[in-house]
Amino acid sequence: MRRLFHHDRSGLPANWEDILTARSGLWALLDTDERTRLGALADDLLATKRWEAARGFEVTDEVRTLIACHAALLALELDPASYDAVGTIVVRAGAMQRSGPMAGPVAGVVVGDVGAVDGEAHHGDGPVMVTWSSARREAANPRLGRDVVLHEFAHKLDMRDGVSDGTPVIEDQALRARWIEVCTAEYENVRSGRSVLRSYAGTNAAEFFAVASETFFTRPLDVESLKPELYDVLRSFYGQDPAARIRTRIAEATTPNRP
Repeated sequence: MRRLFHHDRSGLPANWEDILTARSGLWALLDTDERTRLGALADDLLATKRWEAARGFEVTDEVRTLIACHAALLALELDPASYDAVGTIVVRAGAMQRSGPMAGPVAGVVVGDVGAVDGEAHHGDGPVMVTWSSARREAANPRLGRDVVLHEFAHKLDMRDGVSDGTPVIEDQALRARWIEVCTAEYENVRSGRSVLRSYAGTNAAEFFAVASETFFTRPLDVESLKPELYDVLRSFYGQDPAARIRTRIAEATTPNRP
């Protein structure tokens, strides 16, 4: 049984923007309005959710800020109630032991045994569990194409309708139908080795959505150029265009300063 302690419901620290400037590659891409709204969402996550540390780990301001803000990034343009079912965020220093077997690629089939994982997300009001060593490394290096915080909180978005089936709550029926069509085809591409997404996305539909989400935010130019249909449905669902953010920052960096 894991030993948990440290319960904190305070909001963002005064130096939260400095923390993100130093630790988050995705933060650098946001404009002023996005940063303001991200801060408000992260502050709410910190103030309304239970934050706990496992096995002697200390949840510092840096830990709380980085995890809350990357979680908030997913929900920046979504329903404010997107994370209502998140009750507790548990953080530990290193890889954790999976609590049991995970769903396999076919409904009703489970694969694997207890093993090391970087995060877990549980149904209902169950916790989100994150490994700090991975969260810190991946937040600073989006080019890795991984972000355990984005991945696990994407699972919670997927679970909002009560099932982990790779299709989040999409009210627009045309968009939902398009989502299912595109993601089903790309899931098959992953399983046959023809996708920009890493092979773990082929585990099952739920992992496909989580991996697609983290890749959309961390390697958007690759997804946009290599899998434009997948990029389009992710952009439509999340209401964000991370590839455009990168192009904007590149343009700003290469535009000569005018007197």
